Amino acid sequence: MTYSATRCEAARRQQGVEEGQLGLAAHEALGIARGDAVGEGPGHGPPRAPSRPKTSRHGLRHSWTLMAGPSEIFRPDLLAGRVAIVTGGGTNLGRQATAELLACGAQVVIAGRREEVLAATADELGEGCSYVSGDVRERADADRIVGGALDRHGRLDVLVNNAGGQYFVPAEAIAAKGWRAVMRLNVEGTMTMTHAVAEAAWLGRPGAGGTVINVTVSPHHGMPAMAHTGAARAAVEALTAELAERWREDGVALVAAAIGRFDTESLRKYPEIVVRQAARSVPLQRLGRMQEFAWLVAFLASPVGHGLSGTTVTLDGAADNWWGAWPPELIADDEGTVPTEARRAEPPA
Repeated sequence: MTYSATRCEAARRQQGVEEGQLGLAAHEALGIARGDAVGEGPGHGPPRAPSRPKTSRHGLRHSWTLMAGPSEIFRPDLLAGRVAIVTGGGTNLGRQATAELLACGAQVVIAGRREEVLAATADELGEGCSYVSGDVRERADADRIVGGALDRHGRLDVLVNNAGGQYFVPAEAIAAKGWRAVMRLNVEGTMTMTHAVAEAAWLGRPGAGGTVINVTVSPHHGMPAMAHTGAARAAVEALTAELAERWREDGVALVAAAIGRFDTESLRKYPEIVVRQAARSVPLQRLGRMQEFAWLVAFLASPVGHGLSGTTVTLDGAADNWWGAWPPELIADDEGTVPTEARRAEPPA
């Protein structure tokens, strides 16, 4: 297929994008974050049979099955007594982050539009994980999600704005509808949830406060066919920095977590050459692992997160520092090895 044909096909595709069609399951179009499914790795038993969910007046549902295994790197009480909301928490990146927060002792409410997905994840992750279905772009839904968490737990300490979505399209072919859809989900959805949590639980409440973790993307120097999401994530990072200053005296910390090319279920739907080339573009020479992102979320949810307020923490295998294949093709041999300079032999002593 020629470039023109590809461009036209992308344009036709994005013309049909409706706001409700962009996925809320953790930036999957970029191939971000996919590890072993929870319950299949070391220390995780098989998923329990789904229990009958119990519903609160805010629509919060929770299961009573056992939680997954302990964290591999953090102590089990790192986040004991803390309550977190994870948007887009039903699949992939959000699910893994939720599992890690639970393993560190937190109670977690996952949110998203697909109730059946949330229910399955809550049953899989077990006790401590509950869910509220809703659209993060709608303030009424955001308030209901927050109200459900407060009704159930009486407090909120962490918000992980993980829900996001985009699609591949050349910059010149982005139509107004597609642009608005990406902006509304990634920017407005993040802002809507952030304000809903802050106003209900933190602002103007002495001794309250909490942490917002805004998931963005890397590299920051541009991504082909992703200009719309690059602009959206830059906006989120700018908002993160300013709100961190504005809400500092209320004890609210905001940190952006910019993540690069991760091994996801979505990425694995593409031809193998796409996966290989994605890994080659990372100086670390591999795709990120879902668990690594989950560790970053738990780290930022800990008290250390307040010390990083207003900053962007990047987890991308150094992709933000380089553009193109690694090692650079102009200096690598046929096997992809960078030659070393021959050194003059040292004279005998």
